[in-house]
Amino acid sequence: MDFRLLKHVVTLAETLHFGRASELCHISPSTLSRSIQQVETELGTRLFERDNRHVTLTPQGLAFQHYAKETLEQWEMQKRTLAAAVAQLSGEISIYCSVTASYSFLYELLSDVRTRHPGIELKLHTGDPADAMSRVLEGADDMAITPRPRIPPNALAFKSLTRSPLLFIAPTEAHDWLPSQPESSTAEQWRHVPMILSEAGLSREYANTWFKAMGITPRIYAQVAGHEAIVSMVGLGFGVGVVPKIVLDNSPLAERVQVLNVKPELPHYDVGLCVLNRRLKNPMIDAFWATVTPR
Repeated sequence: MDFRLLKHVVTLAETLHFGRASELCHISPSTLSRSIQQVETELGTRLFERDNRHVTLTPQGLAFQHYAKETLEQWEMQKRTLAAAVAQLSGEISIYCSVTASYSFLYELLSDVRTRHPGIELKLHTGDPADAMSRVLEGADDMAITPRPRIPPNALAFKSLTRSPLLFIAPTEAHDWLPSQPESSTAEQWRHVPMILSEAGLSREYANTWFKAMGITPRIYAQVAGHEAIVSMVGLGFGVGVVPKIVLDNSPLAERVQVLNVKPELPHYDVGLCVLNRRLKNPMIDAFWATVTPR
């Protein structure tokens, strides 16, 4: 059976008017009449009683109307199902982020992707956030959760996930070298403070800028990869560190450190998802990117 003919029968059965039915089917009344006659010939029975003024359904026509509507609905459903199966994205996307980011963002982010695109496999790499952009630029990972730089590379697209202040943290135990009045910092107060800073990355850039603006030459006790390690070393009493608040909020050692109310404050830390602009031409990566809502 031609599904086009079934549609003609259903439309006429619903309107009981050749003129309106032919308009809805985008055909002429004579073409509609031939379609009805063809179906009736194949079935060997009349579906409609018609004269110059009226069109009515016969009992056989009423029964066939139900069959035709159900058949057309099943056909449309099957087309959508098959099209969705063909269009379903599949493949692997690698994401790089810090351990803190994996706690803070990934569950919600990846849950949305898994729900919408179950065929996409996600591969996770964790490490120092200072390496995130370079890994995407070099092609080691498809995407990364990273602090947004002051001047983002033109090759990268960013979507913001959260903003977090940068904090000065210190041990909870008293030490002679702790600044006595961090809310009114002076070079003299910071002269003997052992600092534990990131080896590289935005937090190190902001810390260096802060010290320079204050006329302070910091005493660097240690330079480490990863903010989580800074919290650990500060908690052990080795010095004062600079970390994003989001790291401290997710650290199991948060109770072993205190936040110094340092003035002036350090800039906020804008954390987002980045990807190479040219990689967004990949349908799978573009679909992932589209699920991320900027905040």
